[in-house]
Amino acid sequence: MPTAVLTAAPIVPASVYVRLKHETNLAAMTQELASLRFSIILLARWEASRAVDQENLAELRDELVHLRELYCEKIDDIAMTFSVQQAIDTKEKVEHAVTVPKNMMPPLKKKEQEQIYF
Repeated sequence: MPTAVLTAAPIVPASVYVRLKHETNLAAMTQELASLRFSIILLARWEASRAVDQENLAELRDELVHLRELYCEKIDDIAMTFSVQQAIDTKEKVEHAVTVPKNMMPPLKKKEQEQIYF
């Protein structure tokens, strides 16, 4: 009768597993918050530029409203999942860390390009 050979598998205590899962979840939520922040900054910059026509401007404003709602909801999710203090700390960390390069602007209109080169 064949005997199965069991390989030694690392056994992780439940408390360590819960802590690691907790940290992983917070990291994922922080990354989502950072992505939303990046999008908000970029769209706000585009909205403020002169290169956007009225139709696109209305669309950008609608999208900004939606992104800001998602941003606030994500902060609320962090507060409900971890703690209010953790949500505040995460929000501050994201707001200080996320930047958008200055060259990420909407394309210039043809007239504006000509003015730059002449």
